[in-house]
Amino acid sequence: MNKYLYIDHVGRAYPSLDPDAPRGATVDVFSDVTFELRQGEFMSMIGHSGCGKSTLLNILAGFDQPTTGGVFLEGKPITKPGLERMVVFQSFALMPWLTAFENVRLAVRQAHPDWPAAEIDAWTHKYLDLMNLTNAARKRPAFLSGGMRQRVGLARAFAVNPKLLLLDEPFAQIDALTRGSIQDELMRMWQETRGTVFMVTHDVDEAILLSDRIALMTNGPGAELAEIVEVDIPRPRTRASLIDDPRYMKLRNHILQFLVSGARRAAPAKPPTPSPVAVPA
Repeated sequence: MNKYLYIDHVGRAYPSLDPDAPRGATVDVFSDVTFELRQGEFMSMIGHSGCGKSTLLNILAGFDQPTTGGVFLEGKPITKPGLERMVVFQSFALMPWLTAFENVRLAVRQAHPDWPAAEIDAWTHKYLDLMNLTNAARKRPAFLSGGMRQRVGLARAFAVNPKLLLLDEPFAQIDALTRGSIQDELMRMWQETRGTVFMVTHDVDEAILLSDRIALMTNGPGAELAEIVEVDIPRPRTRASLIDDPRYMKLRNHILQFLVSGARRAAPAKPPTPSPVAVPA
């Protein structure tokens, strides 16, 4: 299997909560999801609540297991969490008794247990500096704003050089102005490291700004992968430049039309591996 990250006909079902359902009945959150994530690519997934975006991300992280199919990273099945896959949650998920420096340093030490302390410290400072957290390194999360806490989470994730970075609506709890600046930091960090990123989001503009491709999920339960659209807009991108780019408006309208109408219909018949669909310029 010559693919970096391969999601192979994955489905996830849970026991039905309907009191009238037969004993042992299940409900599919999504089914037959198949696609590939290329090395160094930034892909986002968009769909309404309940379509299974976060469930799929948890499967990629190893927190959950698929009911059908499998997920493979560099040809190896993902069956449990690992440091080669780092997750940034919308709830920040920092250890409150540790400083920003200590939160990042702990992850670096776990990823590189053979490194001397001085090298671990230097590496930790490097990623705090990249996220503009130099002056906040000695502060605990309670003394940081929501935006700064999420910067710490991103610094911690990038600092271990994961093979796959998973972002679960990482900016959902941050105000719009702060969100924009952190998105800029994320883009700058990603362009420097060229890591592989999979993000789930409800924000169409965010997905277009950050992504190489965007996967569109139909409504759940029983959601399916409808299509994958290419973001054919040159990098580097800024929110200001996107507004004046006609490709942005066509892509945005395409996704919004899908979310308003297409996501309510069952996905049309499609081959096992959806081919990328380029939105015309």
